[in-house]
Amino acid sequence: MALIVGVTGGIGSGKTAVTRCFEQRGITVVDADLVSRIVVEPGRPALTAIAAHFGADIIQADGTLDRAVLRARVFADATERKWLEHLTHPLIAQEILDQISASRSPYTILSSPLLLETTQKTLVDCVVVVDVPETLQLRRTVQRDNNDEAQVRRIMAVQMERHDRLAHADIVIENSGSLADLDKTVETLHKDFLLRSNTLR
Repeated sequence: MALIVGVTGGIGSGKTAVTRCFEQRGITVVDADLVSRIVVEPGRPALTAIAAHFGADIIQADGTLDRAVLRARVFADATERKWLEHLTHPLIAQEILDQISASRSPYTILSSPLLLETTQKTLVDCVVVVDVPETLQLRRTVQRDNNDEAQVRRIMAVQMERHDRLAHADIVIENSGSLADLDKTVETLHKDFLLRSNTLR
Protein backbone atom coordinates (compact mmCIF):
# COMPACT_ATOMS: atom_id res chain seq x y z
CA MET A 1 0.00 0.00 0.00
CA ALA A 2 1.38 3.39 -1.04
CA LEU A 3 1.96 6.22 1.42
CA ILE A 4 -0.89 8.75 1.61
CA VAL A 5 0.00 12.19 2.96
CA GLY A 6 -2.74 14.52 4.14
CA VAL A 7 -2.23 18.25 3.60
CA THR A 8 -4.52 20.72 5.35
CA GLY A 9 -4.62 24.26 6.66
CA GLY A 10 -7.01 27.15 7.16
CA ILE A 11 -8.36 29.20 4.29
CA GLY A 12 -5.61 31.37 2.79
CA SER A 13 -2.78 29.34 4.36
CA GLY A 14 -1.34 28.33 0.98
CA LYS A 15 -2.38 24.68 0.59
CA THR A 16 -2.63 25.09 -3.18
CA ALA A 17 0.88 26.52 -3.45
CA VAL A 18 2.18 23.57 -1.42
CA THR A 19 0.38 20.92 -3.46
CA ARG A 20 1.50 22.57 -6.71
CA CYS A 21 5.11 22.07 -5.56
CA PHE A 22 4.41 18.36 -5.04
CA GLU A 23 2.69 18.09 -8.44
CA GLN A 24 5.78 19.60 -10.08
CA ARG A 25 7.70 16.63 -8.66
CA GLY A 26 5.34 14.15 -10.33
CA ILE A 27 3.20 13.41 -7.28
CA THR A 28 -0.54 12.83 -7.63
CA VAL A 29 -2.61 15.33 -5.64
CA VAL A 30 -6.20 14.46 -4.80
CA ASP A 31 -7.74 17.85 -4.00
CA ALA A 32 -10.94 17.71 -1.95
CA ASP A 33 -11.87 21.24 -3.08
CA LEU A 34 -11.77 20.12 -6.71
CA VAL A 35 -13.63 16.92 -5.83
CA SER A 36 -16.35 19.03 -4.19
CA ARG A 37 -16.80 20.77 -7.56
CA ILE A 38 -16.96 17.48 -9.46
CA VAL A 39 -19.83 16.08 -7.36
CA VAL A 40 -22.03 19.13 -8.13
CA GLU A 41 -21.33 19.29 -11.87
CA PRO A 42 -24.33 19.61 -14.25
CA GLY A 43 -26.06 16.27 -14.64
CA ARG A 44 -25.02 15.05 -11.20
CA PRO A 45 -27.84 14.20 -8.73
CA ALA A 46 -26.36 16.50 -6.08
CA LEU A 47 -26.85 19.59 -8.23
CA THR A 48 -30.51 18.70 -8.79
CA ALA A 49 -31.00 18.31 -5.03
CA ILE A 50 -29.27 21.62 -4.30
CA ALA A 51 -31.45 23.46 -6.82
CA ALA A 52 -34.60 21.88 -5.36
CA HIS A 53 -33.57 22.89 -1.83
CA PHE A 54 -32.18 26.39 -2.37
CA GLY A 55 -34.15 27.46 -5.44
CA ALA A 56 -33.43 27.73 -9.16
CA ASP A 57 -31.50 31.00 -8.74
CA ILE A 58 -28.63 28.96 -7.29
CA ILE A 59 -27.97 27.71 -10.86
CA GLN A 60 -26.19 30.02 -13.32
CA ALA A 61 -27.27 30.59 -16.93
CA ASP A 62 -24.78 27.99 -18.19
CA GLY A 63 -26.30 25.33 -15.90
CA THR A 64 -23.48 25.31 -13.35
CA LEU A 65 -23.75 25.95 -9.62
CA ASP A 66 -23.33 29.55 -8.48
CA ARG A 67 -20.80 28.70 -5.79
CA ALA A 68 -20.49 32.28 -4.52
CA VAL A 69 -24.23 32.51 -3.84
CA LEU A 70 -24.28 29.07 -2.22
CA ARG A 71 -21.25 29.89 -0.05
CA ALA A 72 -22.87 33.10 1.18
CA ARG A 73 -26.07 31.25 2.12
CA VAL A 74 -24.52 28.30 3.94
CA PHE A 75 -22.01 30.37 5.90
CA ALA A 76 -24.82 32.67 7.04
CA ASP A 77 -26.98 29.77 8.28
CA ALA A 78 -25.53 26.77 10.14
CA THR A 79 -28.64 24.66 9.44
CA GLU A 80 -28.24 25.14 5.69
CA ARG A 81 -24.53 24.33 5.92
CA LYS A 82 -25.29 21.07 7.74
CA TRP A 83 -27.89 20.15 5.10
CA LEU A 84 -25.36 20.69 2.33
CA GLU A 85 -22.65 18.71 4.16
CA HIS A 86 -25.07 15.81 4.73
CA LEU A 87 -25.71 15.71 0.98
CA THR A 88 -22.22 16.20 -0.38
CA HIS A 89 -19.77 14.67 2.14
CA PRO A 90 -20.54 11.00 1.30
CA LEU A 91 -20.24 11.78 -2.43
CA ILE A 92 -16.96 13.63 -1.90
CA ALA A 93 -15.61 10.75 0.22
CA GLN A 94 -16.32 8.19 -2.52
CA GLU A 95 -14.75 10.34 -5.25
CA ILE A 96 -11.65 10.84 -3.08
CA LEU A 97 -11.32 7.08 -2.59
CA ASP A 98 -11.67 6.50 -6.33
CA GLN A 99 -8.97 9.05 -7.14
CA ILE A 100 -6.57 7.71 -4.50
CA SER A 101 -7.06 4.18 -5.86
CA ALA A 102 -6.23 5.44 -9.37
CA SER A 103 -2.99 7.16 -8.27
CA ARG A 104 0.23 5.66 -9.64
CA SER A 105 2.81 8.05 -8.13
CA PRO A 106 5.25 6.84 -5.41
CA TYR A 107 3.03 8.41 -2.78
CA THR A 108 -0.21 10.40 -2.95
CA ILE A 109 -1.21 13.75 -1.46
CA LEU A 110 -4.75 14.23 -0.15
CA SER A 111 -5.29 17.98 0.15
CA SER A 112 -8.37 18.97 2.13
CA PRO A 113 -9.42 21.96 4.26
CA LEU A 114 -11.65 19.55 6.25
CA LEU A 115 -9.13 16.73 6.59
CA LEU A 116 -9.16 16.82 10.39
CA GLU A 117 -12.87 17.57 10.79
CA THR A 118 -14.05 14.58 8.75
CA THR A 119 -13.35 10.87 8.30
CA GLN A 120 -10.85 11.85 5.59
CA LYS A 121 -8.18 11.82 8.31
CA THR A 122 -8.52 8.02 8.52
CA LEU A 123 -7.27 7.76 4.93
CA VAL A 124 -3.84 9.30 5.54
CA ASP A 125 -0.62 8.02 7.06
CA CYS A 126 0.65 11.44 8.10
CA VAL A 127 -0.81 14.93 8.51
CA VAL A 128 0.93 18.02 7.14
CA VAL A 129 -0.52 21.34 8.33
CA VAL A 130 0.22 24.45 6.29
CA ASP A 131 0.25 27.32 8.78
CA VAL A 132 0.31 31.12 8.68
CA PRO A 133 -0.77 33.74 11.23
CA GLU A 134 -4.50 34.46 11.10
CA THR A 135 -3.93 38.08 10.06
CA LEU A 136 -2.08 36.83 6.96
CA GLN A 137 -4.82 34.25 6.29
CA LEU A 138 -7.38 37.01 6.29
CA ARG A 139 -5.39 39.37 4.07
CA ARG A 140 -4.53 36.70 1.50
CA THR A 141 -8.10 35.43 1.25
CA VAL A 142 -9.67 38.88 0.89
CA GLN A 143 -7.19 39.69 -1.91
CA ARG A 144 -7.46 36.31 -3.64
CA ASP A 145 -11.22 35.78 -3.60
CA ASN A 146 -12.35 39.40 -3.61
CA ASN A 147 -14.52 38.55 -0.59
CA ASP A 148 -15.40 41.02 2.09
CA GLU A 149 -13.58 40.61 5.38
CA ALA A 150 -16.74 39.68 7.30
CA GLN A 151 -17.44 36.69 5.06
CA VAL A 152 -13.85 35.46 5.31
CA ARG A 153 -14.07 35.70 9.10
CA ARG A 154 -17.28 33.62 9.02
CA ILE A 155 -15.50 30.94 6.98
CA MET A 156 -12.54 30.97 9.37
CA ALA A 157 -14.92 30.72 12.34
CA VAL A 158 -16.37 27.38 11.18
CA GLN A 159 -12.98 25.88 10.40
CA MET A 160 -10.97 24.11 13.07
CA GLU A 161 -9.18 26.50 15.43
CA ARG A 162 -5.56 27.09 14.45
CA HIS A 163 -4.11 25.70 17.71
CA ASP A 164 -6.26 22.54 17.40
CA ARG A 165 -5.12 22.01 13.81
CA LEU A 166 -1.48 22.37 14.83
CA ALA A 167 -2.01 19.90 17.69
CA HIS A 168 -2.99 17.24 15.11
CA ALA A 169 -0.01 17.89 12.84
CA ASP A 170 2.77 15.38 12.26
CA ILE A 171 4.55 18.02 10.15
CA VAL A 172 4.01 21.82 10.06
CA ILE A 173 4.89 23.91 6.99
CA GLU A 174 5.28 27.52 8.11
CA ASN A 175 4.22 29.43 4.98
CA SER A 176 4.80 33.11 5.71
CA GLY A 177 7.87 33.32 3.47
CA SER A 178 8.50 33.33 -0.28
CA LEU A 179 7.55 30.71 -2.86
CA ALA A 180 11.25 29.84 -3.14
CA ASP A 181 11.35 29.12 0.60
CA LEU A 182 8.24 26.99 0.26
CA ASP A 183 9.71 25.00 -2.63
CA LYS A 184 12.83 24.18 -0.58
CA THR A 185 10.66 22.94 2.27
CA VAL A 186 8.62 20.76 -0.09
CA GLU A 187 11.79 19.33 -1.68
CA THR A 188 13.00 18.18 1.75
CA LEU A 189 9.61 16.63 2.53
CA HIS A 190 9.42 15.02 -0.92
CA LYS A 191 12.71 13.18 -0.32
CA ASP A 192 11.46 12.04 3.10
CA PHE A 193 8.13 10.82 1.70
CA LEU A 194 9.91 8.89 -1.06
CA LEU A 195 11.96 7.10 1.60
CA ARG A 196 8.88 6.37 3.68
CA SER A 197 6.93 5.09 0.68
CA ASN A 198 9.76 2.70 -0.19
CA THR A 199 9.54 1.12 3.27
CA LEU A 200 5.83 0.44 2.70
CA ARG A 201 6.36 -1.44 -0.56
